[in-house]
Amino acid sequence: MQIITTHIGADFDSLAAMVAAKRLYPEAELVFPGSQEKSVRDYLAQEFGNLYSFKKAKHLDLTRVSKLIVVDTRQLDRLGPLDTCAENPQVALHLYDHHPTGAGDLRGVVEEVQLLGSTTTLFVQLFQERNIVPTPHEATLMALGIYEDTGSFLHSSTCPEDLSAAAWLLRHGANL
Repeated sequence: MQIITTHIGADFDSLAAMVAAKRLYPEAELVFPGSQEKSVRDYLAQEFGNLYSFKKAKHLDLTRVSKLIVVDTRQLDRLGPLDTCAENPQVALHLYDHHPTGAGDLRGVVEEVQLLGSTTTLFVQLFQERNIVPTPHEATLMALGIYEDTGSFLHSSTCPEDLSAAAWLLRHGANL
């Protein structure tokens, strides 16, 4: 079984990155390791929950995991019950993150890490490289992820790539 996950307390950037990763790993299950921010829960209930099936880690047989795709973190202690999968040498670990390197970061067989304002920006770049076109719903969620993690493009971590990614998403149907 393949799992796409993120950190406990999922925000819009991590949610958008999970949904984007699903386009790269269509066979993978979308799994929250724990809670989500209230705004993300509300969004899923109103806008997006009917398009994707999200699961909770506690409802899965984690011994069946062969590939763990982690977005928006590389910190083991942020994966909740999925930390056992990340530590299992039999599980292929794929990491997608925008945070600076830190002590104790996980290492994976795939590591897509860039210092950007959001992990979603990284996925926009991958979509562009692979000629993947997001649906309008995906583009809207991805724009929301970038917007939130860059603080409306005001955080000091915001970079030109974030603005370019947002513009690309607008051209592909993101609804402001």
